[in-house]
Amino acid sequence: MAMTPREKFIAALERKPITGRVPHFELVFYPTMETFGKVHPRHRNFVQWDQMEEKERQLHRTDIAETFIQIAETYDHNAIFLTPNPDTLEETIRLIDLVREKSGDKFYLTMHGDATFAIPHGDQMMEFCYRLADEPDKVKQEAQDRVDRKLEWARRLADHGGLDGFTLCSDYCFNQGPFLSPNQFSEFIAPYLAELIQGYRDLGFYAIKHTDGNIEPIVDQLV
Repeated sequence: MAMTPREKFIAALERKPITGRVPHFELVFYPTMETFGKVHPRHRNFVQWDQMEEKERQLHRTDIAETFIQIAETYDHNAIFLTPNPDTLEETIRLIDLVREKSGDKFYLTMHGDATFAIPHGDQMMEFCYRLADEPDKVKQEAQDRVDRKLEWARRLADHGGLDGFTLCSDYCFNQGPFLSPNQFSEFIAPYLAELIQGYRDLGFYAIKHTDGNIEPIVDQLV
């Protein structure tokens, strides 16, 4: 019997032999307006979400779920990277349930799950660098708190079911190399990344790490 896209994706993650096309997906497929005549769910603004009638919210939830499924089916994706909007636990669970209700176990479902420090935005970069030098213990405590909060979120999703894993998307490197030196990376990021991934695995989730740039100076720590 042929494997489902989800089964094939999981087989690849577990390094099992597969045949045919390499399992794939997109973190975000933005040109939904051009392709389907729809605004991508991540670009929708629901500042008045709580003022809507429940039937209106349900229409939006359904359209968001169907948009993600439509992307995956159109481009033969094996996985769907969910971006709940609004980004609350309740709406995340509703989105997972709707996608599963409409597509069954056809697709591997994942969502953002990184808690580690990424390269700061330009207006925050200098302050972050000062903090690394002036208050390293506070930075480490913040890193730990971020991991703890993310794992608590994951526990609630694990208790509910339906989600297969998390994709960690913090960028650490420029094209020339990492933002933090390898020594700094080993102090402020690597231990917390390892704890986060192990925590996800202990909860039964798969974890995929995405990061851009030249990772060669820190690739040994990532591995």
